[in-house]
Amino acid sequence: MSTFRAQLVRRADGRWHLYVVLFGALVSQWPEHRFARGPVPTRAERSRVLTGLGYELVPGAEWVWTEDGERPGDDTSAVRLIAATAVRSRQGAAS
Repeated sequence: MSTFRAQLVRRADGRWHLYVVLFGALVSQWPEHRFARGPVPTRAERSRVLTGLGYELVPGAEWVWTEDGERPGDDTSAVRLIAATAVRSRQGAAS
């Protein structure tokens, strides 16, 4: 079964955006969900969204957080937090 990378990032508008990276597909074709403004979505909220998109965490996978600058290479720019994990298609779900 193929594995994919799911990422959660806080957008400039303050909303969290969860998407599944599908290599070889246009970004506009990646399954995605935008959360309402607010705190970081909980693990349970993220799991519900992934289920709705037809994916689930790979057994044993954890969300790993990293940071990047809004302007790469500029350590004075605002920080963008990114969480990533390994997911797979749910059995019986189309992806």
